[in-house]
Amino acid sequence: MGKKKSRNRSKNKAVAQSGAVKKQVQVSPALSAAIEKKPAPQERKLSVDEEACYSRRFGRHFDELKWLYMELYDNSSMFAELCDNLHRFYEERDLDLKEQDAEREKHPGWYKTNDMLGMMFYIDNFAGNMKGVESKLDYIEKSNVNYIHLMPFLDTVEGRSDGGYAVADFRKVQEKLGSMEDLEDLTKACHKKGINVCMDFVMNHTSEDHEWAKRARAGEGEYMSRYFFFDNYSIPAMYEKTVPQVFPTTAPGNFTWLPDAGHFVMTSFYPYQWDLNYKNPRVFNEMMYNFLYLANRGIDIVRIDAVPYIWKELGTQCRNLPQVHTIVRMMRMIAEIVCPGILLLGEVVMEPEKVVPYFGTVEKPECHMLYNVTTMATTWHTVATRKVRLLKQQLDIVNALPKDYVFLNYLRCHDDIGWGLDYASLRTEGIDERAHKKYLNDYFQGYAGDSNSRGELYNSDPVSGDARFCGTTASMCGIEKAGFEQDMEAMERAIQLDVMLHAYMFMQSGIPVLYSGDEIAQVNDYSYKEDPNKAEDSRYIHRGPMRWDLAAHAEDETTVEGRVYQRLQQLEKIRKSEKAFMTEADTWTIETWDESVLCIGRYYDGDKILGLFNFSEHDKTAWINETDGEYIELLSGRVLQPIGVNIPAYGFYYMKKIN
Repeated sequence: MGKKKSRNRSKNKAVAQSGAVKKQVQVSPALSAAIEKKPAPQERKLSVDEEACYSRRFGRHFDELKWLYMELYDNSSMFAELCDNLHRFYEERDLDLKEQDAEREKHPGWYKTNDMLGMMFYIDNFAGNMKGVESKLDYIEKSNVNYIHLMPFLDTVEGRSDGGYAVADFRKVQEKLGSMEDLEDLTKACHKKGINVCMDFVMNHTSEDHEWAKRARAGEGEYMSRYFFFDNYSIPAMYEKTVPQVFPTTAPGNFTWLPDAGHFVMTSFYPYQWDLNYKNPRVFNEMMYNFLYLANRGIDIVRIDAVPYIWKELGTQCRNLPQVHTIVRMMRMIAEIVCPGILLLGEVVMEPEKVVPYFGTVEKPECHMLYNVTTMATTWHTVATRKVRLLKQQLDIVNALPKDYVFLNYLRCHDDIGWGLDYASLRTEGIDERAHKKYLNDYFQGYAGDSNSRGELYNSDPVSGDARFCGTTASMCGIEKAGFEQDMEAMERAIQLDVMLHAYMFMQSGIPVLYSGDEIAQVNDYSYKEDPNKAEDSRYIHRGPMRWDLAAHAEDETTVEGRVYQRLQQLEKIRKSEKAFMTEADTWTIETWDESVLCIGRYYDGDKILGLFNFSEHDKTAWINETDGEYIELLSGRVLQPIGVNIPAYGFYYMKKIN
């Protein structure tokens, strides 16, 4: 670091010790409340029972929390400050939320039930703003959804927001979406309907427009130390030798030169997203305070963005380092002390063996839930190849894990689909990685393999041949193409494929999550190309506005959207009523002796259900031989024996053993 930074660090020592990040204008709570025409919040003394509850939780975790903190930071004064603030955030937590915490403590598996169904959406695309979302809760409830993931809504700067993942202020909502008061109103309204609210917590970096970044750019040493600043390229060059690039074509390299500051800063994602330095305990403390502040707004599930990247170490890939697990474990304990009703959802986009450690252990848990990324990508590989072998293998890996591990399952999300498949296994079949990735991207663009899919590539790299894919579920299943061509026969097949994939997702071990619009078969939106702030990012093709004009047809089965919506409703109601769909059910796959047919079994408390799924556009026979009695097919009510079952093209069955 340069001398300027050292001088500034000394000058700002008082700021570092106090931890106060003072804004230029401060408004008293009373004045702020008067402006909002609301009474000023009154300080309320904790009851004896509340203090006893907090002391119990704090005492249970204190020794381990202190040991981990001191191991990482060796700073007793900062640890003492953290502890003081934990109590303060507990004091500020709403009584209704404390009651919910207590209830969830009594039933720690509350989120593992068979009625959990998620939906994710961007607030503005879904309903304009937070008040708009509140007005659509009846629709959400009618859709059997009881868990909504509000995509990033914290303050960001248009044009350099990365879809909201470049946060400029962790305690301010984007003005176009509403306010923190609107967020609290929304979470309260959701809780009245039994709907849980999830939000993104972007821990790895801040926007360059965040106050810390602005002060760091101005040369204040205290704030420079919260990031990775270097006055020459020698150390960044050493990092670049071992650290992979996240976006090699659109944002190459892991550092950005700041001419006005005369320094390089680490930017693993985009140049306007500056990586935070968690070697600085001030960063950890302040980010935990932001986490608790947001939890106290009524958030139920906190999605930790880019978890593996949080800790940086020279000479490593700066991914999945042991210190990351220390930080997530401390975060879990902090939540269990202050707000134990909160769930931590880890975004770890890696293969199962690298994902699983983020659950922690039974004795020392970390995340409550993780995304089932590899299975999602393998599902689409199966659609493109009509071969279930690799998918069956992936499901066997997940099913063999402890039942305490809860995965979120999805067909697609806000992000692109990367082809992170098990290529070592595919090579045993003579499948080359580069050639197969090209085939998958060609298939889903509609260029190969008798495909009916439509979509676009993202981050295509002509040198490596790598690329990711973007598109809605309906478009990838052929609904867009069939509609454009007015081909009713093709539309029937496309709808059948779409519904079959959802039926298969509901059979997986874990919690299913829809992307809003998928429930009404919403297709790609190409209008993003007309917006200069979005035109270069093809992911916006599947982030289009919710088509409420189409949702109005949800009850009309003469429409495409009505047919898909009503069939998903049927599946969701079966899942909610059958205990074999509990997250903790025994789950396994069964050999069908047909390369296109997958069979999944589920068993819980005496109930057994088999799911059969045909990934081919041709009629098939599943050569299963379950001879333990008669089964009833839950969608049709037909009684059958699951022996040599005939399945139509893209067909599926839910078969329950008759006890």
